[in-house]
Amino acid sequence: MSKRAGNPTQSRPVMSDSSREPSRSRYRSLADPESLREFAKNLGEGIYITTPDGRILDANPAFLETFGVASLADFEGMSAFDLFLDPSQRELELKLLERDGRVREFEFQIRRHDGEVRWVLDTSYVVTDPDTGERFLHGVIVDITGRKQLEGELIEMSTHDALTGCLNRRYLDQVAMAFLHDPTARWGCIFVDIDHFKHYNDEHGHQAGDRVLVRMARFLMRQIRAEEAVVRVGGDEFVIVLVDADAARTQRVTERLKISALKAAPVPFSLGWAAREAGESLVQLLDRADRELLNVRVEKRVDEKRERD
Repeated sequence: MSKRAGNPTQSRPVMSDSSREPSRSRYRSLADPESLREFAKNLGEGIYITTPDGRILDANPAFLETFGVASLADFEGMSAFDLFLDPSQRELELKLLERDGRVREFEFQIRRHDGEVRWVLDTSYVVTDPDTGERFLHGVIVDITGRKQLEGELIEMSTHDALTGCLNRRYLDQVAMAFLHDPTARWGCIFVDIDHFKHYNDEHGHQAGDRVLVRMARFLMRQIRAEEAVVRVGGDEFVIVLVDADAARTQRVTERLKISALKAAPVPFSLGWAAREAGESLVQLLDRADRELLNVRVEKRVDEKRERD
């Protein structure tokens, strides 16, 4: 019996196994040069190649952007040393590379072409050409400026009083450690307590009380040097911490504070002071200053009506 014409089993061409396989894209492998080229071009982190003496041989667009330049030609005549804000950090990194052959997440600051300072993390390793013996540094650099700014803000939030901007008790923990490390270091402190603050709050409301605390904090901050601290230790209590201050200097600051209070303090307050004795802890020093509140008071009350306005 003859076979029917047009039988699909007879007319369909036979395909080899290889023709059924899908074509394989070159971009699926990092071993492909074109794939690596695209990867480096589009990566958000900076990739670079330098000589051991810091001459920049090649870099991707993200590296150029990090340093604020348009092309490699902008690095002409420069070395990696010129990019570090602190060249000693470059020296340290090179020592680590020489010792270990690589560094991971080495943190330092750079100065961009436009003068802006940024924080970066650098991970790099030494590569040696087997044919010529030449050595190169291959690396990846990540801009962490935003992260560092956030860290700074979080640290400030953890150590500063949200209402007044003064330092808080966390700062005193750091001072207490400094006391332990150096029993002979000189410190002074002035304890400040706003008079009748609870009564003021009850009479005028908490918002008015908060405004008084803010103004009091600003008044105290104006009386000391930048490296010294005003700490809010309680609702209406502040401590001024004086660095490298003996009894004579602590007393002078206290007297200046009392004189300034006659004209500029927002509300009446009491104060007491103490200078550290050898081996004394911070708690002991603060306790002595607090006890002096009974003996040393602001000499004249401020015009409360004027200060409420």
